[in-house]
Amino acid sequence: MDTPDIPRYQDLLWPAVVAMRELGGSGSIEEIVEQVLAKEQFTDEQQAVLHGDGPNTEIEYRLAWARTYLKGMGLAINSRRGVWSLTDEGRVVTKDQMEPLRQEHIQRLRSERRDRNTSKEADTDDTAPEEMTWRERLLDALMAMKPDAFERLAQRLLREAGFVSASVTGRSGDGGIDGLGVYRMSLVSFPVFFQCKRYVGSVGAGAVRDFRGAMAGRGDKGLLITTGTFTADAKAEATRDGAPPLDLIDGTRLCELLKEYDLGVRTTTRSVEDVEIDPGFFSDL
Repeated sequence: MDTPDIPRYQDLLWPAVVAMRELGGSGSIEEIVEQVLAKEQFTDEQQAVLHGDGPNTEIEYRLAWARTYLKGMGLAINSRRGVWSLTDEGRVVTKDQMEPLRQEHIQRLRSERRDRNTSKEADTDDTAPEEMTWRERLLDALMAMKPDAFERLAQRLLREAGFVSASVTGRSGDGGIDGLGVYRMSLVSFPVFFQCKRYVGSVGAGAVRDFRGAMAGRGDKGLLITTGTFTADAKAEATRDGAPPLDLIDGTRLCELLKEYDLGVRTTTRSVEDVEIDPGFFSDL
């Protein structure tokens, strides 16, 4: 079977800008990806194409490169929490200006690398975008876990996130339900069933329907956790009218949560000095 065509990262620059504009000028990585997937009407087949051996999809990977280039082009910035925002220039830039700005950025990169005596081309994709490198390493570690260990990690994550109790069922034939947590909100507590899919690639709408079916008659709050991604149809199914809504946590969000709660992820903040020389100071002495 032929591999579906995936747009190049440079072809995703403008869709990423449009997505952030439609989101009010800023958005999380998940929001931006979801907006681009819907706006560009990517098929399930396109969304299922993995980057290398996964678990990230090729679309996610190229969108990460697009965001990295938008930052270098002065059109977007990102916070430590993974929220991307358009700059003043990004809010007014036009589609026709994207390629000239990209070429200017590439020339700056090449010049900087020449200054460092490096011959590496600036626009080759043989390295991962900065925002994805640690996530890829983390996802590789998660994929190497045994299934029961991954379920225990999900259990620990729920406890760290404020669940008053969390248990792993560990029973076969339980309809795909891996565990049950109790979440307390002020004076009210309610049960939340969860399912873990240590998965490479995209989880489709069928998996969401199956999980909801397993919950039928037992509860109406569910949490589906995966190391992969969810297709647009899966996200639509999770919030379908007339059916109990399900919360979805994909690989990107899972990495952010593990980082937030320091579960196997250690964050070190480094300070960088920008030193500028004022020649006029010396000439005026």
